[in-house]
Amino acid sequence: MADLTAKPSGPHGLPDCLNHETFGSVGLGGAVRRRSNGVGTMRTVSRRILALGAAVAAIVGSSPSWAQQAIRVGWTIPAEESKYWMMRRPAEFPNIGKTYNIEWTQFQGTAPMTQALAAGALDCATQAPLSLANGVVGGNLKAYIVAQHVFEKPGGFSVYWAVMDDSPVRTIADLKGKTVGISVIGGGTQGPFNLLLKQNGVDPAKDIKLVEVGFAVSEDALRQGRVDAVNMNQPFAARAEAKGGTRKLFSLSQAMPNIVHILEACRADFVDKNPELVKAYVSDITSGMKKALANREETLKVVNEVLKAPIPVLETYLLKDNDFGRDPGAAPNFPAIQKMLDIYAETGMLPKLDVAQFKHPTIVAPLQ
Repeated sequence: MADLTAKPSGPHGLPDCLNHETFGSVGLGGAVRRRSNGVGTMRTVSRRILALGAAVAAIVGSSPSWAQQAIRVGWTIPAEESKYWMMRRPAEFPNIGKTYNIEWTQFQGTAPMTQALAAGALDCATQAPLSLANGVVGGNLKAYIVAQHVFEKPGGFSVYWAVMDDSPVRTIADLKGKTVGISVIGGGTQGPFNLLLKQNGVDPAKDIKLVEVGFAVSEDALRQGRVDAVNMNQPFAARAEAKGGTRKLFSLSQAMPNIVHILEACRADFVDKNPELVKAYVSDITSGMKKALANREETLKVVNEVLKAPIPVLETYLLKDNDFGRDPGAAPNFPAIQKMLDIYAETGMLPKLDVAQFKHPTIVAPLQ
């Protein structure tokens, strides 16, 4: 397990401990690290622990009645500032610790959280449109989209795939026969990634070797030659760019403009049984987004505490024009999500889906 207190040593002082272990991978049978945040529990789990999801759900279901006032929430990094505020500054949210408690569980990506939602091991979690839709189609998941975290805005940051400067890969077509890294197979970035490859004559299922490489270790994997191309996200993209020696091959915005990257979704049965509880949670998500946007200086500190990325690195992009876009009230962009679902259907990745099935009539951000 990485030492989260490790001193900065990389470019811009970014700690070398920023890797998979830091952000949520423990081996099977390994310890699950917990630390109290005063209002609930923060936990770090690996994907393999999801096999225990059904058992966890059964245990929670047999807990005393007070446990019904706790919401089990999945999260990941980066770009969930509203939730980071709720984790690190709970005193700013009158509902937390009074109306309800939160049990925070960290995951490496959205796809594992979809599995946990479908298994009943989580009540609410960060989701990507593709991950959520796959849960509906393949896992009989029923859920509501209650808020939105980030989207790609024109001129802002777009998740991109990088290669080394001296790589012979100059175009997407050159990826044939190459090893390509992606944060999570089946996660939110894979939809537009697959689409872009297909548009350039590359079959993502047959023409490349696709391997999982978490954002935190993507730069190392590329520089060490373990992959020929790899996805980059902030703050790790800023670190790699500052060091030099890499170049952008393509970005997701080339395939799908205005991508909605991550949402907040809650299981429909949980919402239907606990509407006031979820309203309080969504109200705090709304408030958290407003606080994050209104007080950038404090948000830099909050994100630093969660990501362990030095503020000088975060300062280069976070909440600036070269960052993702954020709706000030955390409101989901349902028309944009529908467009994404339509594109996935057109390319055979999903059956036709109507985004209306994910919209609760009253419980959706912004809520006061």
